[in-house]
Formats: sequence, structure tokens, C-alpha cells
Amino acid sequence: MARDAQAALVALNRFGFGARGGASGDLVNAASDPRGFVKAELGRPSGALLETPGLQPTSALAAAVFAYQDEVKRAREAAKSEAAPQEPSSQTRGLSTNGADKAMAAPPSAAPAAGADPAPAMQGAPAKPAQAQQPPNVVQKTFRAEALARLQRAVLADCGFTERLVAFWSNHFCISAGKGELARMWAGAFEREAIRPHVLGRFADMLKAVEQHPAMLFFLDNQESLGPDSRAGQNRKRGLNENLAREIMELHTLGVGGGYSQEDVTSLARIITGWSFAARNAAPGSFVFNANAHQPGPQTLLGKVYGDDGLAQGEAALADIARHPSTAKFIATKLARHFVADDPPPALVARLEAVFKKSDGDLRAVTLALVDADEAWSAPLAKIRSPYEFLVAGGRLLARVPEDPGFYLNSLNMLGQPLWAPAGPNGFADTIAMWAAPEGMKLRLDISAQLAARLGNNLDPRDLLDLAAGDATSTETRRTIERAESRQQALALLLMSPEFQRR
Repeated sequence: MARDAQAALVALNRFGFGARGGASGDLVNAASDPRGFVKAELGRPSGALLETPGLQPTSALAAAVFAYQDEVKRAREAAKSEAAPQEPSSQTRGLSTNGADKAMAAPPSAAPAAGADPAPAMQGAPAKPAQAQQPPNVVQKTFRAEALARLQRAVLADCGFTERLVAFWSNHFCISAGKGELARMWAGAFEREAIRPHVLGRFADMLKAVEQHPAMLFFLDNQESLGPDSRAGQNRKRGLNENLAREIMELHTLGVGGGYSQEDVTSLARIITGWSFAARNAAPGSFVFNANAHQPGPQTLLGKVYGDDGLAQGEAALADIARHPSTAKFIATKLARHFVADDPPPALVARLEAVFKKSDGDLRAVTLALVDADEAWSAPLAKIRSPYEFLVAGGRLLARVPEDPGFYLNSLNMLGQPLWAPAGPNGFADTIAMWAAPEGMKLRLDISAQLAARLGNNLDPRDLLDLAAGDATSTETRRTIERAESRQQALALLLMSPEFQRR
């Protein structure tokens, strides 16, 4: 019985988001067939897709943000005219309209941190003229709607394995909503369009979808990269931007030490010149290949010559990089590190690497090999849940389906993992040291205490403990919760227990 409970805890915590409260029976179901319980989600057609009503494609979101910026500009011009019609301020500027060349200019009032609710106006500040009132912030509204859809899916999923895969790949191919209004507007759509359709498909297809998505091109400035010998490069006296090419090789595929050189980075940057997105025209926010910006001529990358075939040149290069042996090893290592241990068993990494190569990057096959690996079930639950995993697991166990994303988004900001907004293109770290720091654990305790104060009177933590871990609960944890001075204290202790925090 205890052994079955331990395997069930591994199934739910290591691969999923933890057991749900209420009458879900997740722990019992997982104990009856732990590996089958985890695999069940993988067999559902289109199970990773998120098609919530109201969520729009990237192109429609681009049109919406451009329209919003135009409204803001008109409101400012009206306010300027009302305040001083004879002396227009030389410092007042409209928003940039050239979204394909430069980052969108932010409104003078700074945008809130990714996911945070806008700060209230300062008390006592003079009222603005009616014409100065800005239109509703469609960027913030869209971001919150995307976040809510993602959170609801994670809280409601049977196991959450597929959603864990989505979060893994979204962090691997990360963008940052802090880049600007377009990035913030597109963060959720990028995940829905470039990540979700491919988490159980071919790695090469995901790679192509990611690198051609306007959100990634904008995040890493590839719309500013011009072939030095291209027509646009010669006219504008500008050259390459190597950001995207470098991150493709260093972070998305081959990895540091993966056998590429600086010359390979430069070659790939030349190959993908012209990869951009439409700005303010008939199809804003759609991928475009700008032949006038593309570096002409053949290019040598990783020892292979790619002919000057325009868009096809870059797509062929990506396909080959996706199949490179270093890519197989890099992806296998990252998956094993995320799901099993900071220092994953070498035999497990080698097995996943072999499946990746043999299957031509079939991520379903690689994922199944991970679930079938004995090492994935025998390794201790030593990793710490990330802030996102912690909050989602709490919502599941407390049976609280989010109706508003504010609590989650603000808590993620406080815990150092703002949604879709890592500090750099390498994403959030995936190690125990990153999330087990004393200050971070103290903040988790504060959040746990807040939840317990709100909900503790209506819940029996002992029952929740049985739902979360059952017979796999340690004697120390059970004794600690039973000896708590109140239900609120017991619930907070449960949410901070090893059985809940570790995966």
C-alpha cells in the first residue's frame, strides 16, 4: 500500500501538478497504475491545444495593439491641445508606428510588471481633462485573459503532465512579456500557436514554428537584422543582428559546447536575414520573408553549404540543426533535469538521447521513454516546485479554479517567476538552488499563510493531506499537522511540507 502511494506521489508531483482536492480521487487512481495515469493525457487528441473562446491569433492581436496605440496617441494630442493650444509641447511624441523595425515605444506611464495589476492613481493628484483619459488598456486585458486560460487548464487537468510539458517547452523557447507592448500582447498567443501544437510532435516542427513566430522575431530583434549586401542593408547602412541566431544555437538546439563557432553564429544570422513580421499593413503580426533584407549568396554552417534559396535556405538550416547530435543530447539532458534531478542519471540521458535520434526528434517518443524509465520513478523527490508549480498545485489541492488571475500573477511576481517574463532568453533556472533559497521559501510561507487565513476554517488539513500524499506522508509531517494550533496553521504547514513542495 505504502509503495503504491509513493509511486502515486511520484506520478502526481514529478510529472504533474499534484493531486486535486474534492472528490477527484487522483491519488487512488494514480496508485492503481502510476505510469498509465501519467501517460493517459498523452493519448488525448489535441490535448495540449488551448482553444478558449475569446483568445485571438497573433495577427488579430497585432491589429488590436496598433489600434490601441493610435487611440492613446489621439488622447494625448487632445490633452495637449486642451492644456496649451497656443504652445504645443516639443516633448510630446506619438507612439512608434514602425513595429517591424524597432521595439514599440511604451506609453509615458510605465507599463506594469508582467502580470501585475496596474497601480492605482496617487491620491490627491489633479484630475486629468476628459480628453486626456486613455482608452482601456487592451494589452493588459489580453495578457490577463491569456494567463487565466492557462491557469484554469493547469488547475483542472487530471494529472497535468501535458501542461507541465507546455510549461517546460515555453520556458525552453522563452520570450519575455517585458520586452514591450507587442511582446506582452503576444506572449500567450506565442505559446498557443508555436509551442502547444508541437509538444508531442516533432522537435524540428516546433523549432520552425518558434523561430518564425512574430513574438520570437520581435523578442530577439530579428526584424532589425539586414544582410550587409542586401538592398535594404546597403540603403540603410545597417547590418546583422545576431541575437536570434546566437540563441537558436546556444539555448534552443545545440547548447553551449555543442560544436559551433562564432563564425557559425554569423552564418546563421546571415541565413535568417529577412525573417520578419508584418507591421501596420493588411496583415499585421504575420510572418513575412523580406527578400530585400536577405543576405544574398550561399552560406556555410556547421560545415555544410546552403545555397541561396531565400526562405528555404533558413528552413533547411533549422531542419539540420534540429537533427544534430548535440541537439539530441542537449534536449535529453534538459528534460531529464527538469523532471528527475538537477544532475540526471547519465544512463537516462543517454536513453532519451538515443530515442530522440532514432525517432527523428519525435517528442512523444522521447516523453514516453522518460515515463517508462525506472530512474524516473526511483529517484527521490528532491527538486523544489517552481513558484508557478507551487501556486497551481495549491489551487488544485484547495479545489479553487481561478476566476481572476490577479492573485496568481502578483504572487508570481513576488516569488521571482513573473509569467512569461524571464530576465533573459535562457528562461528561468530549473535547479533546486534557484527555488529553495531562504528568502523565496519565506515568501512561500507568507502566501501559504494568506491562503490558510482565507480558507482554513472551511477545510480539514488532515483530509487534504490524505488526498495529497496518503500513505506516502512521513510520520513527521503528519504529526506536525495534527499538532497545529489551528486549522489555518495546519493548512499553512501542509502547503509548506516536503510532500507538497517537492517533486
